[in-house]
Amino acid sequence: MSTGIGRLVLLVALFALFLAQAHLPAQPRPIRVGGTLPLTGVFAAQGKVHEAAGRAFVQMMNEKGGLLGRPLEWVLLDDESQPDKAAALYERLITEDKVDLIIGPYGTAAITAAMRVAEKYGYVFPHHTASLTYAYTYRRHFPTWYVGLNTHITTPSKVFDAYLSLPPGQRPQTVGFVVNKFPGTQFLAYGRANVGGAVRIAQQKGLRVVLDVQFDLGTTDWIPVAQQVRRANPDLLYVAGLALDGVNLLQALAQLGWRPRHHFYQWPSPGAMLTALPLTDRATSVTIFVPHEPYLSNPGARDFVNRYRAWAKATGLAYSEPDVQSAASWSAWQVLTFGVQECRCLDHARIAEVLLSKPVPTVQGYLKFDSQQQNYGDDIQAVMQIQDGRWWAVWPRQLAAEGRRLR
Repeated sequence: MSTGIGRLVLLVALFALFLAQAHLPAQPRPIRVGGTLPLTGVFAAQGKVHEAAGRAFVQMMNEKGGLLGRPLEWVLLDDESQPDKAAALYERLITEDKVDLIIGPYGTAAITAAMRVAEKYGYVFPHHTASLTYAYTYRRHFPTWYVGLNTHITTPSKVFDAYLSLPPGQRPQTVGFVVNKFPGTQFLAYGRANVGGAVRIAQQKGLRVVLDVQFDLGTTDWIPVAQQVRRANPDLLYVAGLALDGVNLLQALAQLGWRPRHHFYQWPSPGAMLTALPLTDRATSVTIFVPHEPYLSNPGARDFVNRYRAWAKATGLAYSEPDVQSAASWSAWQVLTFGVQECRCLDHARIAEVLLSKPVPTVQGYLKFDSQQQNYGDDIQAVMQIQDGRWWAVWPRQLAAEGRRLR
């Protein structure tokens, strides 16, 4: 073949390829959701749980056709467990990266900081792990740690009611408090404006407070705190802490030869508590989801359980069971995508109105965001307890696993 003929064949081939591509349907542009998590820093372990939940949810959505017929993309950045950095990254996601939607970071401090940015730009802001309920007045925030506006009253009341339901010989008479100086745990332990708080609620219910000691976030030497607990010797040890606080304290108490008769932990790492057995046997906490009935009948619950387990195992998470943290995260994604699907739009004002006007199906049940209650509703938490090597909901009875009750 001469050089001229070869060039002609090549040109014809290129032209044919151009025509073929010109007739291909254009790929829809992804809907981009921006957010941060503590992928490094003091809350990195919890961040990985929320990352697994979010990744599994986005994968599920895309397997089912995406959102509004477009792929869903999560633009996830590392806030390094620093609230100020989280706020700066949300500013960047909105103003520079031009994401269509946002979803909240992990933890009260980062969420509070990021919410100010969301409000500045009018973005709908679903979030999963904030506890300063009274502080959140932004109309377009949607909390999926669904504990009610007055959680400083309802949460400790639920815990003490559970323990006071025990047979007379087993009921605690005294309680000792060990309280993290973290804003959320301070609010839950001491209430606000002389109203609520676990210490006050305990006294109102007839329990005698024999210890009230506080500790700093990031405490590493637990022996001094453990010594005070042993001296007070409470019937019920109430640890208003988070993440690994409870496990660390129990290990220090074990060194001193003291073991709690009853013990409660505000926001522990559920997996870490199980790996610390038998120290943590019969420990209690509060939850919005446990992977058994009646929770498995909630909207999307079985999808959540199966997909989260698979993703967590594939990515090597130390604890792959769905828990309260991952359920709150999954729910936040359900809230966001429900709002978009119902209004069939990416307009934040219209998405917010949908979420404020319709019950939203989530793995926690149908959430109703009441604008008269700063977008909270009822406190739907249950008390859960470690029994026979795993967590079970045990109180109130309508949420308890079949055959399970508080011990």
